[in-house]
Amino acid sequence: MILRRAGPALLLAALLAGCADDQAELTAWMAEKREQTARLKQKLDPPKKPLPFRYEANDLVEPFSMARIAVAAEPIATRSGSGPRPDQNRRREALESFPLDTIRLVGHLTSGGQQFALLQVGKTVHQVKVGNYVGTNFGRVVKITETEVQIRELVQDSSGDWSERDNSLRLQGVR
Repeated sequence: MILRRAGPALLLAALLAGCADDQAELTAWMAEKREQTARLKQKLDPPKKPLPFRYEANDLVEPFSMARIAVAAEPIATRSGSGPRPDQNRRREALESFPLDTIRLVGHLTSGGQQFALLQVGKTVHQVKVGNYVGTNFGRVVKITETEVQIRELVQDSSGDWSERDNSLRLQGVR
């Protein structure tokens, strides 16, 4: 019975003894770690003040002005672009519906002194000769060799001017 009454008192005394103010070991460990830590020998520069930004594009052409939008909305035939122009009135050929990166050169034929290239789109193979149109940029076949088809495309820039761009399709495996 005495043990029953003294038990909680002893437990409380043990807990309070564990919370004693004996931090000498902790203080010694902290001092040791401070000595081991490398010190920064030079002072850091104070932060630089940012320079204010001056917006100087007020005098430039506004990209969303109605004049620029009206030029973009004009039909291609009425623009005053310079340079070569595509023939909009000619009949479009089958390979003009496909971008050049989807067309593969898979073969070469010569018949009666004329050279033909075999171009594949999907599972269909088409035969083309010099002068045929391919690709979506008004590309025209200008030269056919055994390993390459050279194409001259007409591309339009944002101002409506047309320019020529050379491109080619190469036989797979040939560099």
